[in-house]
Amino acid sequence: MRELGVLHDSFTFPIINQTVLLHQDKLSCGKIVHCLAIRMGFGLNVYFCNTMLDVYVKCGEVGLGVQLFDEMSVRDLVSWTTMISGFVREGNVCGSFGLFNRLRMEFEPNNVCLMVMFQVCCHCVNGGRQLHGYAVKCGLLMSQSVCNSVLKMYADSCVDDAEILFGEFDRRDVVSWNIIISFYSLRHDIIKLADCVRVMQDKAVISIESLTLLVSSCSDDGNIFDGKQLHCLGIKSGQYDSILKTSLLDFYAKCEDLDSSEKLFSEIPFTNHITLNAMMSAFIRNGFFREAIELFRNMLSSGFKPAAEPLTNVILAYSHMGSLRLGKSVHAYCFKNLLEDKTASLETSIMNMYIRCGSIFSARICFDRMPSRDLVAWTSMIEGFGTHGMGYEALQIFDSMIKEGVEPNSVTFLGILSACSHSGLLRDGCRVFYSMKSKFGIQPNLSHYTSIVDLLGRFGMLKEALAIILKFVNFADSKIWGALLSASRVHEKQLLAEFSAGMLFKLEPENAGYHTLMSNVQASLEGWSEVEEIRDFVQDSNLVKQPGWSCIEARGLINGFVAGDRSHPQVAEIYETLSSLNRKLQI
Repeated sequence: MRELGVLHDSFTFPIINQTVLLHQDKLSCGKIVHCLAIRMGFGLNVYFCNTMLDVYVKCGEVGLGVQLFDEMSVRDLVSWTTMISGFVREGNVCGSFGLFNRLRMEFEPNNVCLMVMFQVCCHCVNGGRQLHGYAVKCGLLMSQSVCNSVLKMYADSCVDDAEILFGEFDRRDVVSWNIIISFYSLRHDIIKLADCVRVMQDKAVISIESLTLLVSSCSDDGNIFDGKQLHCLGIKSGQYDSILKTSLLDFYAKCEDLDSSEKLFSEIPFTNHITLNAMMSAFIRNGFFREAIELFRNMLSSGFKPAAEPLTNVILAYSHMGSLRLGKSVHAYCFKNLLEDKTASLETSIMNMYIRCGSIFSARICFDRMPSRDLVAWTSMIEGFGTHGMGYEALQIFDSMIKEGVEPNSVTFLGILSACSHSGLLRDGCRVFYSMKSKFGIQPNLSHYTSIVDLLGRFGMLKEALAIILKFVNFADSKIWGALLSASRVHEKQLLAEFSAGMLFKLEPENAGYHTLMSNVQASLEGWSEVEEIRDFVQDSNLVKQPGWSCIEARGLINGFVAGDRSHPQVAEIYETLSSLNRKLQI
């Protein structure tokens, strides 16, 4: 157009800016268009400036947007609303309200402006209530869209005002119902959700989005009966698309119904990143790591270019199987192809892969190279050092995290207490345990008490460990009694071992592992009649201990082994090698 000398008008550059937003490098392209428009005399055109503001805001460059906004000689309501949306995207509550108050001096805000403002009010409920009052005074609540924005603001803030406001609505559209469904889902209020479904069916306003939200709620609660009913409702009502199928796929996987998940996966005609990721997560969640990897490889062979989420899942599968070499290959692929698209979860998964596969120093390198470290990354590194018996290093990471201003949570403290326990750091472990509540205001839960009981038990402080259970733990589970039983066995405290075992047998009478542990306690004390009695009980009760299993990677292939299993194609060579190793050990 420029080569032919065709003159531009006030619509040309705004249209070009729509294309700029679709470009991969939209910020650079936007700056070029901005410079060219100024040179051609459109720099002060309010229509063009508004689209240019939109480009800067959607690129996250609010500073450039403010600069352009201040330079504009003429600003309309769209200019103000676009600029406010930039502050809202940043979560800047003060900036959004400040600009909104300036806007009111020049223009009367419209529905769109208020809807934008309500988006930021989930961070400031009091400001949202004031804005709600303003909307009532100005008569803007006549708009259903504004009403829904107010409702969503209260629902996202999880306050009771959402339910009250919804009850006062004269008109409720599908959006209103979906917002209140999300509100009840966050609260896990199954009864209210069921009431919503009944009313929506009666009013014939239920949509695919509604069904998807309801299925997600059932997934969180593991309610397979209600989920199946929603599945049937979707099929009968004809509102049954790929998004709903993917949600149902994830739902069945969380309910351990993997056959239904696989069936739904085969019914989805166009597989995308979300569907693939859901099916891989389903396999991994149910322990089918090989199947997850095979699915990923099939997708690669069909020309599918993986994104960050499926790569995170395949790394997780390799982590569970201890496949360091294959995990490294995925890391290399991510480094070469996803330099810009790497997410924090992907980087943390790579670090965890090295931790699980025993390469703690490689994990530390990944941790140090992270451009930004969130609480999950810090906690994972602490747990990694703890798993490898490097308690002092775990404490150093914990101290560095505090210095950088990252607030630990209960999971972080569980990781550091476990690290102290595995490394025998009694004084440091007790110091950290005490600081949980005194310094950070975190109330210890059962898992924290289990860790401290394990730590005390390793040092033979069994009376103190028992006192903690009896004094501070209201509902002791099998893990905490198991920790005390193990310590009693090591330090040969028969009475405490029998007491702990008695509590364990009440909680999990069919767990063969605890009976075996008690048998070992009696054997170490030469109580052979008690050993025989325990073994007879296990045999008569048909209690079976879960067999151990492991994986080993050789030449890029993963080999799995289960105790007592002879299904491996090279079983003869394996057992011959084992016999040879046993003979050498005896020599």
